Amino acid sequence: MARQLPYREMAAIFTRFRDANPEPRGELDHVNAYTLLVAVALSAQATDAGVNRATRGLFAVASTPQAMLDLGEEGLIEHIRTIGLFRTKARNVIALSRRLIEEFDGEVPASRAALQSLPGVGRKTANVVLNIWFGQPAQAVDTHIFRLGNRSGIAPGRDTAQVERAIEDNVPAPFQRHAHHWMILHGRYICTARKPRCPDCLIRDLCLFEDKTA
Repeated sequence: MARQLPYREMAAIFTRFRDANPEPRGELDHVNAYTLLVAVALSAQATDAGVNRATRGLFAVASTPQAMLDLGEEGLIEHIRTIGLFRTKARNVIALSRRLIEEFDGEVPASRAALQSLPGVGRKTANVVLNIWFGQPAQAVDTHIFRLGNRSGIAPGRDTAQVERAIEDNVPAPFQRHAHHWMILHGRYICTARKPRCPDCLIRDLCLFEDKTA
């Protein structure tokens, strides 16, 4: 497992991230907490761009739990057919919409435990909603963050839970709110899986990755 960068380097890295992008935003389109929850649930094993194409029409007709139930599972499938695992995801979205109405008065709950009680909602999805909509410093670890965390020494860990804990424990508090956004974007566009763009990396001199590209 990669070494953990010391505090001084961590502070320098996130200062650079902040200076380059002071207010990072998630790339999933949404109009309220419910559509954000649905978009994140649909994004598993799919690209944000692909989800956005599918939800553009969907959210125009179903932006609340009741509207989604009125649309129905087959109507939902017609909108999300281009997304992987669309049948399973459709069942989960209909089920979580029903649960929101029955147990949460149609509102998206603002706690991780409550969110994870919804069908098809895991810890990563819950953390995205908590961070983006409710402003909590929750760290949603995806493949990009896992790769970047281990390569760079920002947040080493053998699994996503360890990487999440490393971010919470080691990223200085002023940067916690946007830490996972900065890391996702850097992993998605710079620290890519097969050929990382090290010459374009703004933290190249601080990163612990030994196999930097020229």
